[in-house]
Amino acid sequence: MAMRLKDIHAVVTGGGSGIGAAIARALAEEGARLTLLGRRLDALEAVAATIPGAITVPADVTDRASIDAAFDAARAAHGPIGILVNNAGIAPSAPFARVTAEAWRTTMATNLDALFDCCQAALPDLLAAPAGRIVTVASTAGLKGYGYTAPYVASKHGAIGLMRALAAEFAATPLTANALCPGFTDTDIVAKAVETITSRTGRSEAEALAELTKHNPQKRLITPEEVAAAAVWLCLPASASVTGQAIPIAGGEVM
Repeated sequence: MAMRLKDIHAVVTGGGSGIGAAIARALAEEGARLTLLGRRLDALEAVAATIPGAITVPADVTDRASIDAAFDAARAAHGPIGILVNNAGIAPSAPFARVTAEAWRTTMATNLDALFDCCQAALPDLLAAPAGRIVTVASTAGLKGYGYTAPYVASKHGAIGLMRALAAEFAATPLTANALCPGFTDTDIVAKAVETITSRTGRSEAEALAELTKHNPQKRLITPEEVAAAAVWLCLPASASVTGQAIPIAGGEVM
């Protein structure tokens, strides 16, 4: 099979598990050179061990100096950045009346402020690339509202808005910016959500899972590999006219 992204340097934040790891592997299969960036170095290294040539760079995406240093290290290893995948994120849940200012700011710092910093840090490379790509993993929560997750919903709406703004600003260049919006996906975050539901409500694991998948007409969790396939498609040269989009991967869930 032809490697359609051969030797393009891709940086994936939160690449140590779940959707980020799946996207990293899928990009590597197309020939991209991978930098995995995040806070959990052991998890990053475990994924990198499965991707020939991949490197890991520890970084706190909520700290601009850490991001700048990480991107410099990535460039030193693999050259200019041609693809940026913004995947790092958190998904706390609580009734709105109990959401603290600290919880709000932490969610925004991780899910939205980090996008600003990472996009800005990579922008010179992306604009100089023949076909620069920004792919942000948002959520169906960026397209509609869900109860008990106000900071998460707000941050994901912001993530989609930022991609649309960048797409409009750089439409006359080869750079594209898009958001992927998975429904509930088979990741550690969802596994923790199931644990929380069972511990707080006494429901069984199956009942808790059904609560999360009830909005999906297919009545199942999305797989990380499904999200990864969409991310690869957005990065291909043939997708040059796709920009500013928020693409649901949600089994037909109505937005």
